[in-house]
Amino acid sequence: MRKPIYLIEAKIGRLESLSNSRVPCAARLLGHILTKIMSSSKVSSFTSLCLKTIGGILVLTSLLDYLTLAIPFQFSDSQWQISFASQMVDRGIVPMVGISFIVLSYWVESIISQDSDSKGFDLRLPAFCLSLLLGVVFFVLVPLHLNNLRAISVQNLAQIDASTEEAQSLISQRYEQLKNPQNAQLITRRISDIDQALNSGKLEGQTINPQQREQLTSTKQQLEGLSQSAKNPATIDARRQEAQNKLKTETLAQKKRAKSQAVKQGLRVGISSFLLSIGYLLMGWFGLQSSNNKVAKTSNKKSSSR
Repeated sequence: MRKPIYLIEAKIGRLESLSNSRVPCAARLLGHILTKIMSSSKVSSFTSLCLKTIGGILVLTSLLDYLTLAIPFQFSDSQWQISFASQMVDRGIVPMVGISFIVLSYWVESIISQDSDSKGFDLRLPAFCLSLLLGVVFFVLVPLHLNNLRAISVQNLAQIDASTEEAQSLISQRYEQLKNPQNAQLITRRISDIDQALNSGKLEGQTINPQQREQLTSTKQQLEGLSQSAKNPATIDARRQEAQNKLKTETLAQKKRAKSQAVKQGLRVGISSFLLSIGYLLMGWFGLQSSNNKVAKTSNKKSSSR
């Protein structure tokens, strides 16, 4: 049964008078828009249908998106869990908007109809149940994601340490080889070959292009530095120590970046997932409570009428 138009206009008029002292222009505009929209039952029904359609599409597409993200399912892989949780949280607001549209559609119907019971299948109950389910999922994602980030961070730091040890070993071997007289002779011979190629303009019978000339010049400078170091063992030790110190500095910078990225991702995804869980749980809980109260009132009315 539809409410008379004059009752709707009277309610909206009271809303305008109450809000007139605070935001007169906005209240008048809102009241005028609501009057025009709600005064037509056809427009209101169409608005409700549009809201239900949009809300349903948003919810279904988001659930399909979550299913697609989970394929291929590799729950035992920490990296897969981190990627899935991050992408799921980034899309977490979409189902909430869809559920809100569905609830809003029934609110529009309740304004133009005295009968609070919706005709046909009520989408609010499955929407509120889905909201509770998503709230639990996003709440569980918080500790799971933080634990996976901690494990991946430990693995990354271990890989950085292993790479550093390998690089230090290579540096030590390289500078120890410079102390060998035979290696020093090889360096001198290589420098001589490069000089000959630069002077003749040919390398292995082919003309040297500008890029090759630049590379040969750079290689010659490096070899000359090594040759000078090979003649003085103290210089070799000093350059080795300098290379090792540089490697340590780069290692500390890599560890700092790895820890910073883990903390940033943990805070972003963890806080967002927690807020989404609170929003979904509150929406689902209070929505179900409201539905139960309406069912109880309806049953009381029917029993009293009998």
